[in-house]
Amino acid sequence: MKRSGKSFGSVQVCLGAILFVSIWPIAGSAEPTSVPKSFSVMEATIPEAQAALAEGRVTSRALVSAYLARIDAYDKHGPSLNAISVTNARALEEADKLDSERQAGKLRGPLHGIPVIVKDNFETIGMQTADGSTLLAGWVPPDDAYLVKALRNAGAIIIAKSNMHEFARGITTVGSLFGATRNPYAPTRNPGGSSGGTGAAIAANFAAAGMGSDTCGSIRIPASRNSLVGIRGTQGLTSRSGIIPLSHTMDIGGPIARNVTDIAIMLDALVGYDPSDPQTAASVTNIPGSYTDFLRADALRGTRIGLLKELLAKDQGDEEVAAVIRAAMGELKAAGAEVVEISMPSLNEQLAYRSGETSLLISLDFKLDFNAYLAAHPTAPIRSLDDVLSSKLYDSVSEDRLREANSVESRDTKQYYEEVARRNTLRELILASMAAHKLDAIVYPTIRRTANLIGEAQTGNNCVLASGSGLPAISVPSGYTGDGVPVGIELLGRAWSEPQLVSLAYAYEHATRHRRPPDSTPALP
Repeated sequence: MKRSGKSFGSVQVCLGAILFVSIWPIAGSAEPTSVPKSFSVMEATIPEAQAALAEGRVTSRALVSAYLARIDAYDKHGPSLNAISVTNARALEEADKLDSERQAGKLRGPLHGIPVIVKDNFETIGMQTADGSTLLAGWVPPDDAYLVKALRNAGAIIIAKSNMHEFARGITTVGSLFGATRNPYAPTRNPGGSSGGTGAAIAANFAAAGMGSDTCGSIRIPASRNSLVGIRGTQGLTSRSGIIPLSHTMDIGGPIARNVTDIAIMLDALVGYDPSDPQTAASVTNIPGSYTDFLRADALRGTRIGLLKELLAKDQGDEEVAAVIRAAMGELKAAGAEVVEISMPSLNEQLAYRSGETSLLISLDFKLDFNAYLAAHPTAPIRSLDDVLSSKLYDSVSEDRLREANSVESRDTKQYYEEVARRNTLRELILASMAAHKLDAIVYPTIRRTANLIGEAQTGNNCVLASGSGLPAISVPSGYTGDGVPVGIELLGRAWSEPQLVSLAYAYEHATRHRRPPDSTPALP
């Protein structure tokens, strides 16, 4: 079941990095009752922020102010990351409300008063939802997406919306609305996609955590590229309602954060049955009381992990990332896991790699799903994918894929049914391999190639194993290439094994501590 130039007021903010907070008496006297204490938002976990809020060392208003200051410094001025689409003009007002609730003893849970960022394809009341496109610029939907509503109900503050690859049709994060988002670890390189704005923003400490959507790697790739944790749940774990669709077959929303603990906290607020998304009905008996119960540092002991040979390296260009992954295998062993190399000889045929290393189902679904979404939202400024192509206002990088999708007229075709059947075959192949090798999880690089320069095509995507099968996978930082670009290791499990994946990822994170903040966005002076 689902669980439920700025004015900073009386809080002195050191440009959003260190907060110096005067602790006022409840009666509101004009004098502080104690020496000011400090709290840094840099790399702060949700529990750390929550503890500071509980102790009165910081307020939600101060957290919002600090994160907005960082957005202003690193996304709007200077060498901009270009990660943020819009900020929430009411964020401080919402923070004040949540601070008042806290003072009255009304706490909603671990996310109470915590600032988060959501991807630009999530419907958000009072904020632009443009799907990365000039054609939807300025459109404000009348409702929140189900997951946005869930976050608000849990007490989170939607501080900003993040840029994304236009229409979610790519893994480098470029769009006609904003240009290109930069990787904070290497600003000349891409941050992954399509949730690259969320990835770059959370890596740069613009909020405590963020939201992405994953159709074929769009949560996991930005997590890998930005030394973050990102999870794609079992298909049906979280609602798709209110997310502008790419493929109803493969879309799912989920969290991106700087650590596994924050992922578990976010999941608690997000998962569960949504009557408007029948797919989520399958989750009802498959959700634990709390994912935080599975944060075990010793979880790798006695486990058996399979390194999937077919996804490790396909050619010489994959070797730089493969070297990091091989080193990670040693770290898994040191943490108590038995690691074996496995092979699935028929895997490449089942993955059906095409141009862009993605599933054909995305192209077969997109036009019909996108047009149906627009038909249900009459206030949107465009009516169809054909309108998009006729306008010629989309980013040219996406043109071939948009035209391919626009040629689809029906799902009632032999090709479509074959692709749907391929999902079942792939799932069976994976589960049979796990059973034969007695595995707890399968491991491989989230993406086999290091991040390319902005403007260059990106290859190396391993997204289809999880996306094409509907099975859950989590990406966790595993190190860096020689030039300092992050690499993520992905753990895939059986359906509804998110608690186990959280455990394994937490144990690996605890043993290695690979996450480090990017040099390009340091604490402000």
